[in-house]
Amino acid sequence: MIKLFQRHCNFSSNSNHKIRPEWFNREKIFDSLISTLDERVEYTAFHDSGNGEIENHFLKNKNVNKISMKGGNDAQSFLNLLNYVVEQKYNDEDIIYFLEDDYLHKPGWINILLEGFEYIGADYYTLYDHPDKYFLPIYNDLQSKIIVTPSVHWRTTPSTTNTYACKFKTLKQHFDIHVQYCDLVEKWTKDHDKFTHLWKIGSNLISCVPGYSTHIETNMLSPIVDWSKI
Repeated sequence: MIKLFQRHCNFSSNSNHKIRPEWFNREKIFDSLISTLDERVEYTAFHDSGNGEIENHFLKNKNVNKISMKGGNDAQSFLNLLNYVVEQKYNDEDIIYFLEDDYLHKPGWINILLEGFEYIGADYYTLYDHPDKYFLPIYNDLQSKIIVTPSVHWRTTPSTTNTYACKFKTLKQHFDIHVQYCDLVEKWTKDHDKFTHLWKIGSNLISCVPGYSTHIETNMLSPIVDWSKI
């Protein structure tokens, strides 16, 4: 079972400056995601009321499971979610999928994610094929192990955003590290630093190629796929 937790808020200072494609619309992205779900996914909308109540968000009209907690910034919001999830009585083999509200998924993403867990013994998975790994100078010497499963290739990758999947037992094992990188002073979650830390202690992270999801920033879309058609 995939336990999918998607974070929502009315306003985010962390993403307000980001350049988006002309077709970007959070509600339509939400509707697209919901249309892909089936009985293998248990969806929860995790709303941050720190910058506006849920009654003023499009979620008020959506027939999904909703939880609203006061955070006010990215770090506190994600910390609230971590604390909530780790307190649940899930099976250790359940997959926890943390998802931000500005990600778009290709149809069939559930099959791909489950395929990755079935065939590969990684700790963390992302469906986002980060374009920065191909052009940023800091990754000029990056080497990745390529793994093939029946439908796609996967590559080891040093980091990802706060949209990723892992088993419940993995989240509990590394819980203190996830909490450590919720920077309540700077008010954002240092996801890159978190995953490089996890690599250093023997953990790992893989992403599928091509991507089955994308972070929706104009210059940071997963390559190859025409996301505007989705």
